[in-house]
Amino acid sequence: MAEAFIVDALRTPTGKRRGSLAHLHAADLGAHVLKTLVARNPIPAEDYDDVIFGCVDAIGPLAGNIARTCWLAAGLPLHVPGVTVDRQCGSSQQAVHFAAQAVMSGTQDVVVAGGVQTMSQIPIGSAMTAARPLGFNDPFSGSEGWRARFGDAPVSQFHAAQLIADKWGLSRAAMERFALESHLRARRAQHEGRFDRELIATAGLKMDETVRDTSLEQMAALEPLAPGGTITAAVSSQTGDGAAALLIVSERALKRYGLKPRARIHHMSVYGDDPIFMLTAPIPATKVALKKAGMKLEDIDLVEINEAFAPVVMAWLEETGYPHEKTNVNGGAIALAHPLGATGAKLMTTLLHELERTHKRYGLQTMCEGGGVANVTIIERL
Repeated sequence: MAEAFIVDALRTPTGKRRGSLAHLHAADLGAHVLKTLVARNPIPAEDYDDVIFGCVDAIGPLAGNIARTCWLAAGLPLHVPGVTVDRQCGSSQQAVHFAAQAVMSGTQDVVVAGGVQTMSQIPIGSAMTAARPLGFNDPFSGSEGWRARFGDAPVSQFHAAQLIADKWGLSRAAMERFALESHLRARRAQHEGRFDRELIATAGLKMDETVRDTSLEQMAALEPLAPGGTITAAVSSQTGDGAAALLIVSERALKRYGLKPRARIHHMSVYGDDPIFMLTAPIPATKVALKKAGMKLEDIDLVEINEAFAPVVMAWLEETGYPHEKTNVNGGAIALAHPLGATGAKLMTTLLHELERTHKRYGLQTMCEGGGVANVTIIERL
């Protein structure tokens, strides 16, 4: 079977809400990673086959096929197309899958997979807010089929996070300790320069500006997101602005352009779970992916699982038995933010660079997504 290879991967630093990147148009933010990616690789810009970008809430500056807009804003060839993917939080991880599948099918040889999100300008849920004047309070309003199947149960990531915390018996104190560890790991990674090779300075910003020097005492003082609940902002991912991109190529392209592959896409899959619990899908998705790949968790050297909320990762760790010491080793979205449509490519970029830094072989990435879905990607460092 034909294979897909990662030749390059980079990302912008993540800007905090209303921070250093808040003024940038999404097209310019995405253009920055594309222009850099093309410039530092020996493939002529006119030889690129496609640009696949993830993006959520694609309205305003994110509308109009932002993948194509970013490429054109970068001043790159007009004939290269682009397409925007929305698999909610897993959008740019799915972009990697689509790019790899295109290469493996033999229909394309050089594809950029990535994503962009400017949450300072377009906050989470903006598309739904825009639909409310039309009479839609949520995506399920008026669906008789949905109501017959799932009743009137709230479909909310915040409600889902609380359901997970309750089902797995995760106390607020335990979740806050997990969140603090995320910040500590991220700060250590910054101090040790672990992100330096994957980051490209953007609008004067040279490193992620979302990492906080916080404490358990500060976290304990926060009000819960829902009365009587245990989920607070401290144990939730931060919103942010950012972009990331990976260069995915075929073996034919490796030979044609004299490229050195950095990793091979070993496995790709996507799996669904309960849409009311919503955020639990990484648990069964991981088990299914390993079975399909003919692997065991013991074969995996590092894991990146998106920290949408602390209980998401904590439940996954409990159910899989995988060591926390090998999971999100440089912190996660609680400290490094979750710029929705860019996060999948962002995590893949970090995973690749950490495998290289530690000379490890296999990395697994997974993340929860709206609708109760999870992508899983396993890469092999070469």
